Order: sequence, then structure tokens, then C-alpha cells
Amino acid sequence: MRAMIGYLVCLIVAATVVFTFTPHPAPVVASAQLRPDRLQINGMLYLDQRVVAVGERGNILLSDDQGLSWQSAVVKPQRDLTLTALVQLSDKTLLAVGHDGWILRSADGGANWSEVRHDDEVAEPLLGIWNAGGKHVLAFGSFGKFYQSDDDGRTWQAQPLEVDSAHLNGMDGGADGRRMLVGEQGLVMRSDDGGRNWQKLPAFYNGSLFGVVRLSPDRWVTYGMRGHVFVSQNFGQSWDPVAVGNQLPLYGHALLPNGGGLLIVGAGSSVVRLDGNGHLVSASRLPGLGTLTSAVLVGSQRLLVGGERGVFQGTDGSVAALGDAK
Repeated sequence: MRAMIGYLVCLIVAATVVFTFTPHPAPVVASAQLRPDRLQINGMLYLDQRVVAVGERGNILLSDDQGLSWQSAVVKPQRDLTLTALVQLSDKTLLAVGHDGWILRSADGGANWSEVRHDDEVAEPLLGIWNAGGKHVLAFGSFGKFYQSDDDGRTWQAQPLEVDSAHLNGMDGGADGRRMLVGEQGLVMRSDDGGRNWQKLPAFYNGSLFGVVRLSPDRWVTYGMRGHVFVSQNFGQSWDPVAVGNQLPLYGHALLPNGGGLLIVGAGSSVVRLDGNGHLVSASRLPGLGTLTSAVLVGSQRLLVGGERGVFQGTDGSVAALGDAK
């Protein structure tokens, strides 16, 4: 396995243990499991001093020591539903989304959560949520579900979007109004006016896309099934494939500071690093960690990744060294 040379000296891994599996600590990961309960992690967020993680069975976990120890947040009402993603709106205001159209809101930095939306009649999952700036928030998910809130997530309204009921998986954008939304069957939607109008881009891939990342107003990255990664240098007018050397699905990412590019994580403990221009730096696999679904930088250098196999700490507890991309 090729190491992530010049990038990670220490890796703290937040992942989940599947009930039918016993964790197999990797040589580069300490064997001490920090969370005794078994919980799949689907999304994480770093709030300056606190890490918030969401996952299955409606659980939300908090760490105030960069992932060394965890405690459960208070969720009311507690439901046996999977939470899929979360977003920060302000210093203290957070939102999380999940199955059955479930939306939770916290006004105290993640310690306590209250329900603002739940639809068990339709029972369709929300798969992502994105801060559109100001009091505006967008939530999206299965079968083209697309909702907007204009009051910091307190109330929500369905928005029309012509996507032929395709699942919507990822979204990104900037203050200049340029946004992209990706989903299944190679769906890529683009807006240059803050979401007032959306354009469906010509298909360049027929599989599911799980995430999209804005590196600059013109430079975007999207990734998804079978290890596919694509880079556009012209706001989605055209896309070039990035050969990562495997066919493992990619599910989540973390932006690196100071325009350093991004890390993309996925099945088989795969980690793909791109530089700020969208060029491949490395593609590796972390042994024994199973499927990784999310990643977040803690501070400027320490990385947490979340997925399916428990919570582990890096062997020496040191800070990751972010080397220059070569």
C-alpha cells in the first residue's frame, strides 16, 4: 500500500463497527477502541474546538478533545433513524438531516437537538444539506427531494427541480452564486445565479456521483461509483477523468487548508488526494478500516475519517504534517 507521503504523520480515525464484524486494527492505527458502542458514522463537522458526528439510529456524537473521547448529544425526540449529513450555519447553530425527511436543529453547538421536520408517511431519506448563506439552507435527497429554508432551518418548503426523480447526493457552491448539485445516473446540475435557475449539464458519466467540491469559481471536482473522479476547469462545461487506480466507490471528502486541494475517502479504506489544481497526488488504502464515508480536518492538520468500523486513535497522537503536493 502506498502511504500518503508527506501528508499524514498521524491519523485519527472515527469509524463504525458493523455488528457482525470484529475490528481489525491496522499497523498504523492504535488498537484501543475509543467508542464501545457500535455506530456507523455518516457525516462529521469541526466547530473550532468540537467535533460533531452523525450516524445510524439517530445518534449524534460530540468530542471536545479532537476525537480522543466522545459523548452523546441529547436528541429530542430520539428516533431509530439514520442521520446522513450535517451543516454549520453559525457559531452555535447546526442542522442535521436523515431518513424519513428527518431534520434536526441545534442552537448550542451540538449539545442539544430538536426536531423541526419528520415525514414518516413518505419515508424517503434526505442525503445532504448545504448552507446557502445568510438564513438560507438547502436540503436534498432521494427521488429529487429538494427543500429550502429561509429562517435558519426552522421551517422548510419544497422546491421544484427537474431531475426526473433522481437521487440528489452532493452540493457545493460559493458566494458568487455559482453552485453545483450532483446525483445518480451522472446527474450534474449547475446554477450561476444563486439557485434561482438550474441547468442540467450534458451527461459525461452514467453512474452515481456522491459528492462535488468547488476548488475555485471555475475548478470543480466530482466523484462517485467505481472510483470515478472528474475535474472541470470551466464550471462544468467539460470534465476530465482522474485515474485513481481502483474501482472502489468514493463517498466523502475534506478540503485541505490554504488551497491545498482535497482528500476523498471511500470503500475499502481508500483515500485519494488531489492538489489545488485537481491533479492526483496519491491514491492509497488504509488497512483494515472498511468503508469510509466522511472526513474532516480538525484544526489545520489533524484528519478524522468516519465510516463503518469503530473509533481509533493514531499511534503517536501527533499532528499530521501537511506537505506540499508533488
